Amino acid sequence: MSTSEHQPAHASLVIVGSGPAGLTAAIYAARAMLQPVLITGYEPGGQLTTTTEVENFPGFAEGIIGTELMIRMRAQAERFGTRFIEAAVQSIDLRGQPKRVATDEGEITAGALIIASGATARYLGIPGEQELKGFGVSACATCDGFFFTDKEIAVVGGGDSALEEAVFLTRFARKVTIIHRRDALRGSKIMQARARGNPKIRFLWSTVVEEVLGDRRGGVSGLKVRNAATGETGVFPTEGLFLAVGHTPNTTLLQGQLELDPKGYIVTAAKSTRTSVPGVFAAGDVQDARYRQAITAAGSGCMAALDAQHWLEEQQG
Repeated sequence: MSTSEHQPAHASLVIVGSGPAGLTAAIYAARAMLQPVLITGYEPGGQLTTTTEVENFPGFAEGIIGTELMIRMRAQAERFGTRFIEAAVQSIDLRGQPKRVATDEGEITAGALIIASGATARYLGIPGEQELKGFGVSACATCDGFFFTDKEIAVVGGGDSALEEAVFLTRFARKVTIIHRRDALRGSKIMQARARGNPKIRFLWSTVVEEVLGDRRGGVSGLKVRNAATGETGVFPTEGLFLAVGHTPNTTLLQGQLELDPKGYIVTAAKSTRTSVPGVFAAGDVQDARYRQAITAAGSGCMAALDAQHWLEEQQG
């Protein structure tokens, strides 16, 4: 990025995030001749790059690999003139106009800003978890599943993410146990049916994981667990632990600058992607704790681009 300390680069529209929301916003903004600049962030392509087959994105009857879908969306955005900056955002200043975004490649100012920074996988915060991260503990089945070939492993969670990860992991593991703190799953009926119908998957109900056991030399050896109903504790033997317990929106840099809900998600106006700061818009999982689907993220990216376009036109009189 060509910039100096006194004269940072400027763009009429800057998009932060390169998942379905950010890339769709870039496609629409570029077609509107806004010459958008998109900052990819730490995880180019967003969460879909850690997903194997995407079956529910319209237009792909046979499904499509998540990474391939993101590559195609990026190519489409580039075709219309989106400029990409391969960098991570260090700070965002929403005071005044223009907005300022500092990255590890320099600073850029923006007439309008679309935040599509997504969300990050959440961990349990229990002893042994971080110490054994990468040594038997993972939050990405598609990244690490291969390393658990013919092993017995556990997945913590009860939603679609946990069920999808468990089904995927059966490609490698000898046995997968889904550990859920409740006595019923929260996932969709189709994913529940797939998990229940898989002979490699078993369930451990009403169970809370309190500690990951093992060491870096030998990896995970088991989990200290507690029955949520009886309080009884014990050790569940396993050779790996995958976390699928939700996500945290990537809004740390925005705290105190625009309105966030109690969970940290960006608050947007009804039927809009407008935030509490004029000229700043939000799309995708960073403002959506409910649906969190690739197609809804893409749809909100379209909305954000149109909202930003109209706002910029209003500023020009």
